[in-house]
Amino acid sequence: MYVLNPDKGFEIARKGTNGFDAFVARTGDDTFRGTWPLKAYRDDILYPISFDEAGTKAQMRIFFDAAEMQAKGTPPEELKKIMQQRFQAHYYPMPERAGVSYMLSPILRTYVNPDANDSVATSNIPHVMYYAPNVSNDEMGGAMPTPEQFAYYMQHGRWPDTPYPFLILHGPHGYMVQFRGAEERDAITKQYEGMLAQLCKIKEVWCLPN
Repeated sequence: MYVLNPDKGFEIARKGTNGFDAFVARTGDDTFRGTWPLKAYRDDILYPISFDEAGTKAQMRIFFDAAEMQAKGTPPEELKKIMQQRFQAHYYPMPERAGVSYMLSPILRTYVNPDANDSVATSNIPHVMYYAPNVSNDEMGGAMPTPEQFAYYMQHGRWPDTPYPFLILHGPHGYMVQFRGAEERDAITKQYEGMLAQLCKIKEVWCLPN
């Protein structure tokens, strides 16, 4: 388990034994998608994520490098430029094998469709992500959400109740996203209702949509 030290970046808070690394990013890897300018570091992003060993060696370094540069005072526009240059140069390796990243928190606040724009939303979508480097939606039988589905997500904080897998962050660090069912989502929300209430008191945008 890692926690964010704003002066240094992520630091180990507790050692584990199950082979996974977990943390809550405040600047996610999706921040560096698209051509929209990163004018300021947001203070409302909550991006809880965990990686298995393959993801730790590949995907996780993206988050940690960004946090370290942000802590050192790198301007947001420069950070996005640096990270995009690194992606283009294949600075960060692809996962070396098939693997999984768990995002089973009852809350996520980050960019909705970062390839297109910088809109953000608070959502309740516990899900599992499988590494899918250089795979397209057509190749795995998925499809990006429609504009109507994106609008539903923005309003309700979850995708419609007929979830289907689709790919995000296309390229060497792409993921196939599989949502948990409504019963699982409700059980996770119930388990962490105390935490959700505290977050809602801290920042209004961290209140889950009704």
